[in-house]
Amino acid sequence: MLRREFLTVRNRLTEDDVREADRALAERALDLPELARGRTVAAYVSVGNEPGTLALLDALRARDVRVLLPALLPDNDLDWGEYTGPDSVARVQHGGKMALFEPSGARLGPDAVTAADVVLLPGLAVDARGMRLGRGGGSYDRVLARLERADARPRLVVLLYDTEVVAHVPAEPHDKPVHAVVTPSGVRRFAHP
Repeated sequence: MLRREFLTVRNRLTEDDVREADRALAERALDLPELARGRTVAAYVSVGNEPGTLALLDALRARDVRVLLPALLPDNDLDWGEYTGPDSVARVQHGGKMALFEPSGARLGPDAVTAADVVLLPGLAVDARGMRLGRGGGSYDRVLARLERADARPRLVVLLYDTEVVAHVPAEPHDKPVHAVVTPSGVRRFAHP
């Protein structure tokens, strides 16, 4: 029900709202020291009214950062491919699920994400503890578990609208907090190991 509420608010945003937020998000995210130092960033291509990522992806590429994008597998796990520009993604319809923009080039395998210095996570909300509410498919839970098994410690950053930073979201024992949230109005960091 909570996910539905956040999606309803997002769906009310106008194209101008989304475009304005996209520019501000890219500017704020590019100022993050983690992204300034990162050589490999695992990201995603936003869809619908998700906080936009395309301007950020292109800016990272312009800085010679290696950008990895996910490709949804049939079991909801994620494979990865490299983003080399707008022509390196293709729209993929996944059955009854939403259409996603995925890398059109060679697949690097689910473990490719373990090389990332920063992982940009999609989400619907984040709370005061840094706990992220995802869409509920479990894809990024698998990514975070894979990172932990590999003892990889990238910085975890979620991109959201200002109204999606809330006091509390439900969390399961396996959920991991993010290090930071970037919104159009600023950055909030969370203290945890």
